[in-house]
Amino acid sequence: MPHAARRVFVLAVCAAIPRLSSAAARVASTPAVATVAPSTASERGPATPLESLVEEAVKANPEIQAAEHGWRAAAEATAQARALPETQLSLQELSVGSPRPFAGLNSSDFAYVGVGASQDLPYPGKRALRATVAAHQAESLHEDASAVRRRVVEALKLTYYRLAYIQQTMGILESNDRLLAQVEQVVESRYGVGQGSQQDVLRAQLQHTKLLREVAMSRQEERQLQAQLKQTLNRPQTSPDIVAAPLVATALKRSEADLLQQAAEQNPDLRARRESLRGKQTQVELAHREFRPDFNVQAMVQHTGSQFRDYYLATFGIRLPNRGRRGAELAAAEEERARAEQELQADAQRVGAEIAQQLALLRGSEERLEIYHEGLIPQAEATFQAGIAAYESNRQDFATLLGNFLDVLNLNLERRRELADHESTLARLERLTGVTLP
Repeated sequence: MPHAARRVFVLAVCAAIPRLSSAAARVASTPAVATVAPSTASERGPATPLESLVEEAVKANPEIQAAEHGWRAAAEATAQARALPETQLSLQELSVGSPRPFAGLNSSDFAYVGVGASQDLPYPGKRALRATVAAHQAESLHEDASAVRRRVVEALKLTYYRLAYIQQTMGILESNDRLLAQVEQVVESRYGVGQGSQQDVLRAQLQHTKLLREVAMSRQEERQLQAQLKQTLNRPQTSPDIVAAPLVATALKRSEADLLQQAAEQNPDLRARRESLRGKQTQVELAHREFRPDFNVQAMVQHTGSQFRDYYLATFGIRLPNRGRRGAELAAAEEERARAEQELQADAQRVGAEIAQQLALLRGSEERLEIYHEGLIPQAEATFQAGIAAYESNRQDFATLLGNFLDVLNLNLERRRELADHESTLARLERLTGVTLP
């Protein structure tokens, strides 16, 4: 009976070995979905590709749409800045001999009814410079909208990768929970015939309870991630849950120099800063031009009585600038330009440093994935397989065997978490460089 019970336990534990071996063999190519319980995978339904969710977010996300409307509204300011000031129309009436309207119109050549127009004319070049300033501001908002889109897509990808990790982890935990339940029964059987200790039974029960806790925590996090994804996609919270596709390690084929160059050219935040700087530079040119006077022209026709001749009035005015006020405006514009230059430099340094940091994380993640694939997981599996034979011949206790088994499981979970972190780092690099990698 003791030998039979031991054989049942060994067969139950060995049932996990093919799944763990196949998972380790596919670390660098495909995710180990074989460890997920078949019932769990079928209940979730087909996976939704990340690319389709990105397209949906770009079209439906309210933050992206609000930013798009903002820069389109700013683009209309260019035509407003280029237009002439509003034309002013005037109507005059001059009475003679009485305050009554039109009094003396036919008896005095001083009484008249006049219709006129007045137009302000900025000094040549001012309107073009104002339009250029507005155009740079609109383009800066356009790049800001691109930055918002990049940030939303990054958040979507980070949530999606975390969801993929949680969903695959839940399948593994549920599968191992069923396996440990079988192990617990075997240990209890051995204890019942005097071949095991109560401590082994309690340890198996404790590990079973821990797995149940991890499954419950994973389900809670999955619900939170589903809520975040639906919010980003502007979907109702009551809509069907999203199933993430299995994660695959993406190899980055670009050098650090290439990434820095791409960031300098394509990063939306830097492009927005450059457009803002160009606007500030044009604002300085406009401030210099504001020292030139503006003009005003007026024309009026004054109609008198039928026996009198009409009057025609033309006026040309010059509006002289207040040089003290214009000097302060020029100084302010030059300071704003200097501030924009420093902000651009600071942002360029920040982006470069972030790219270097993310590259360091990515390279470290690639090395760790290789260590999991080539070293840790195969070594843990070999240790566990050797422990099975030792346990069968009573040369190893249950605690050691259980620890070896958990090492294999934990390393596989760590490898999946590392894979999710690897893809998340790539998503951050995409936002920083402004391009789709690899």
